[in-house]
Amino acid sequence: MILPGATLGILGGGQLGRMFLMAARTMGYQVVVFDPDPLSPAGALADLHIQASYTDTRSLDRLAEGCQVVTTEFENIPAETLNYLAEKCLVHPSGDAVRVTQNRYREKTFVREAGLKTAQFASIVTPADLEVAATSMAFPAILKVAELGYDGKGQIVVPTAAVLPAAFDALDQRPCVLEQRVSLASEISVTLARNSEGQCSYFPVAQNEHRNGILHRTLVPAQVDEAFQRDACEQAEQLAEMLDYVGVMAVEFFITREGELLVNEIAPRTHNSGHYSIDACLTSQFEQQVRAICQLAFGPTTLTSTVAMVNLLGEIWGEDQPAWEVLAAVPRIKLHLYGKAQPRSGRKMGHFCLLGERPDNVAQESEWLFQRLRP
Repeated sequence: MILPGATLGILGGGQLGRMFLMAARTMGYQVVVFDPDPLSPAGALADLHIQASYTDTRSLDRLAEGCQVVTTEFENIPAETLNYLAEKCLVHPSGDAVRVTQNRYREKTFVREAGLKTAQFASIVTPADLEVAATSMAFPAILKVAELGYDGKGQIVVPTAAVLPAAFDALDQRPCVLEQRVSLASEISVTLARNSEGQCSYFPVAQNEHRNGILHRTLVPAQVDEAFQRDACEQAEQLAEMLDYVGVMAVEFFITREGELLVNEIAPRTHNSGHYSIDACLTSQFEQQVRAICQLAFGPTTLTSTVAMVNLLGEIWGEDQPAWEVLAAVPRIKLHLYGKAQPRSGRKMGHFCLLGERPDNVAQESEWLFQRLRP
């Protein structure tokens, strides 16, 4: 066990790192944040903020020397960086586990090799791949860059094969994955923690609504058949075991109108759709991350309230602050702002959780409140 009083390191200093840091501090740990951004939201609260490139070996040595264990807040930390650190200190998750998830084609191939289902997909690396995909894929489809795309960035909807070449050009002919656009009944996600002994702990399954490729709202408990929820948890654990994953991870799923459960994406980190756990579970996903990497007993993940979590993006700021008085007047609202100085369209600036009793009422009220926040 790595006990309170020890120093934990985290690669990445965004909002996920900030919430991890706050949980770790509450539990009695010190935290070193490694992030090149001098305005890092997590770095602003850290015991030490190392501002350096993720490939700066001298700075990585400094991180390893000062920490008992190092973790990560996002999947695009170079796997080589994690492997380098692992030669000098304990690192969770491993570079090999993260590497699988850093490329969409590699990730989807891994899921298929596990015997699980995904939407139909094809690799697009060169213009020659376009003709093959045009005849083998079902349309409409979505063309996505294979690496570094997130929150709807680096994606283009391809209604027919005829526009596929133009879409590939618009993405600068970077390596891509073409995915069939499925007929969705619902989207759900499973957040779980796994320790180095292979023990797993699940959070309640979340039901998600996306807008423009970015998560808008998460509703818990999920209003989908319990059989889908059980299958999703089993599949998420299977993937975690195959990755020999240690830490908190999330797996996103599609439920199609035809009744299929498809794996959409693996996130090797705490997840936006798990933020509800801070206010509506006995243990948050961030406390559980600390427990997993420090080999402490897992905390109970019991849901204490029906909850809707709503993301707050930069566009609701306009030229002024949102109408916070709308939320301040509701006692069942929990507001979380991430300490980011500059709001931008599509940038996650914070979220709020609305606690309640009936899922349909919570969903409707959360949307009504969200709409009233706009300038």
